[in-house]
Amino acid sequence: MTVPSDFEKARRFYDQEYDKSQYASKVAPERHIFYSELTDFVNRYNLQDKKVLEIGCGRGTFQHLTEEYMSVDIAFAVHQYIKKPFMVCSAPELCFRNNEFDAIWTVTVLEHVQAPERALREIRRVLRPGGFLFLAPAWYCRPWAAQGYPVRRFSDLDFKGKLIKASIPIRESSLFRALYLFPQRILRRLTWLLEREPTAFRYRQIEPNYEKYWMSDSDAVNSMDPHEVILWFESRGDLCVSYPSSVSSLLVRSGPLVFQVRK
Repeated sequence: MTVPSDFEKARRFYDQEYDKSQYASKVAPERHIFYSELTDFVNRYNLQDKKVLEIGCGRGTFQHLTEEYMSVDIAFAVHQYIKKPFMVCSAPELCFRNNEFDAIWTVTVLEHVQAPERALREIRRVLRPGGFLFLAPAWYCRPWAAQGYPVRRFSDLDFKGKLIKASIPIRESSLFRALYLFPQRILRRLTWLLEREPTAFRYRQIEPNYEKYWMSDSDAVNSMDPHEVILWFESRGDLCVSYPSSVSSLLVRSGPLVFQVRK
């Protein structure tokens, strides 16, 4: 019997999730956490009649924000929710021509992509010069989410699991994270300022759980620092509209990033 690849496991998992349609029609798009910010993005850059691509469209929450909307997702089951042009493909292998879109958005998707740098390259490739990107993944996905340590009881865990659960409050503290995060960011930016070469995208691979969804991002495959994404685009000549200065990008914590591609 052929063992399915990680990509195929992910595809099957999301197909099953999107087939669970019992709540799909009950959640209004306006209640989505990023709806207002994405609406502002569309209005600020006059994208209502521009050619726009959504990567990882899911149930198509944002498909009515623009007229020329195109979407992709790895799950076949998504098509039942999409009323506009849709294709099945993955973010690292977008099936479009160079410079085809005026704007792209992708929301809570990149943390589930097994080759995120390839996805970023594909995004730049299919965006026209001067095009805009709204990028809103879940940053800093936790490796302990896959086994649901924060939501499980101590009594359900073995000794190693108890140690992991007990350490989470410390590892989640702002001070603990800042102690290792900011020195890395400063070193990365200084290195780029000295070398002035396009940077490689650094991220942490984590093990997803496609069997049981314990909590948010149990199915994430990577953990990313938004500063790394900013540096990746900036080192290629692009502008981070949301954090335009080096100081502001060093202090970035979470939330969407907006870029203008200048290739």
